[in-house]
Amino acid sequence: MAGRSNRSVRAALVTRHAIEGILLAAGESRRMGFPKPLLMVGDETFLRRTASAMLQVARRVTIVTGAHADRIRAEVPSDARITIVNNADFTRGQLSSLKSGLAAVSSDASAAMVHLADHPLVLGSTYRAVADEFAAKGASIVIPRHAGRRGHPVLFARTIFSELMAAPDDQGARFVVNADPARIVYVDVDDVGVTLDLDTPADLVRAGLAPPPGVDGL
Repeated sequence: MAGRSNRSVRAALVTRHAIEGILLAAGESRRMGFPKPLLMVGDETFLRRTASAMLQVARRVTIVTGAHADRIRAEVPSDARITIVNNADFTRGQLSSLKSGLAAVSSDASAAMVHLADHPLVLGSTYRAVADEFAAKGASIVIPRHAGRRGHPVLFARTIFSELMAAPDDQGARFVVNADPARIVYVDVDDVGVTLDLDTPADLVRAGLAPPPGVDGL
């Protein structure tokens, strides 16, 4: 009973803090040679798997497209809680896509949980741990960490949004994250998925995933 009660309290805290999600799926996937959001984990695309996982914590998710926008849009789950935003300037870098996503976050949201479409193996418990940490402490930035390495998703409180919007596109969100280490709260997780970059077909093979269509082996 106590465990169930604690979970209910945590869920209430997260809901009260109104977390929304931003899923970045605008990249060109040049090194992969195939749109990464459309790669598969079992019978699910990276995009569907990650959007579903984020919706276990976030009340809404904004998916930011750019390169391959039409193909990716066709794979977005039909869900009223999902919004699609296209970043026409995706070549300016990942931060430009984050800014597009932030502009779509509801005015009453307390925080945005930002994740990447090429990190599909993050455990559901990690999303919850990041959200719980924000709910409990109201930190400005919450980052999961595995074996001493920080990863994704990263949660930004609304108080950080203006800094992200003003940051130089060529410097990325790290410009804001590294500006004041004292305001970061780390959540240590037993989840290699938070740091697992999947940029090439070889990365997929090492992770035990299927290669892109048309690539038989490496």
